[in-house]
Amino acid sequence: MSANDRAQYRCLLQADLLARRAGSAPAGNANRELLASLIAGQGAGDGTLPAHLGLGAAGFARVAAQLFPGPLPPAPRRRAERIPEWRDLVALLLAHRAGVHESEDWMARIVATGCAGRDHLWQDLGLAGRDELTRLMWLNFPALAGANRHDMKWKKFLYRQYCSGEGIYVCPAPSCSACVDYARCFGSEN
Repeated sequence: MSANDRAQYRCLLQADLLARRAGSAPAGNANRELLASLIAGQGAGDGTLPAHLGLGAAGFARVAAQLFPGPLPPAPRRRAERIPEWRDLVALLLAHRAGVHESEDWMARIVATGCAGRDHLWQDLGLAGRDELTRLMWLNFPALAGANRHDMKWKKFLYRQYCSGEGIYVCPAPSCSACVDYARCFGSEN
């Protein structure tokens, strides 16, 4: 499937998910659109997340039933790479949560799982673009998003925040040396 065909397929999957009437989810959950994008991205083969997005099979089934009742698009069977700092990243994100929706907890787990990928975080999550990740961060973790004043790449920024909290001040993201955009991420931050 060409990149253009995959993008169109992804849009169709997302539109189908958003056309469904939400099940037992609280009205006005702003994360519904972002979760639809995450699921559509996985269905189109984008990203590195496991089919359960890092929520575990039971947690994902509960989220899907609340927000998108009915069958979901098939997602590739992947296993998330385990990273020892996963719980710490979740804790960092939750310490900066907006405190509006339960879905902020889901997003913290999903983002932390995406940090194990080898590309930019938005790509590892299977989102359509970096702007979606930025919206996710502002919606769910506004204080943390506001601290990213120089528009640092999100994975690098999260690891910098994590490491500075641990008293470690030289801390690259886990796999940036393998990324095709290494020079763009580690150049000037202005």
